[in-house]
Amino acid sequence: QVQVVESGGGLAQPGGSLRLSCAASGRILRINDMGWYRQAPGKQRDLVATITRGGGTNYVESVKGRFTISGDNGKNTVSLQMNSLKPEDTGVYYCKVNIVTPSYSSLQVWGQGTQVTVSS
Repeated sequence: QVQVVESGGGLAQPGGSLRLSCAASGRILRINDMGWYRQAPGKQRDLVATITRGGGTNYVESVKGRFTISGDNGKNTVSLQMNSLKPEDTGVYYCKVNIVTPSYSSLQVWGQGTQVTVSS
């Protein structure tokens, strides 16, 4: 069993900041990469940012320069620092981890999501 838990969502004003955190636990041999995805009301879930085990990062164009993803391999955690927030950043943010289990199976696990609302 692998669990992924997000925290840190909430309400922010335009121009404000929030920090999301995600922790993976359970039967994990290795985490290959972790990422954050966003689902706005009535829309599909889209990638926001990802980070590989080696520290390589990828961002959707709309958040470049405003969001920063960081990870801690030793603690199986990933964070998303969100600055200069805009109303269009509103949505449910999901953490996804791609892991290798002790039996050498590859597994993709999603968290339950955390709500981010940007509004004045």
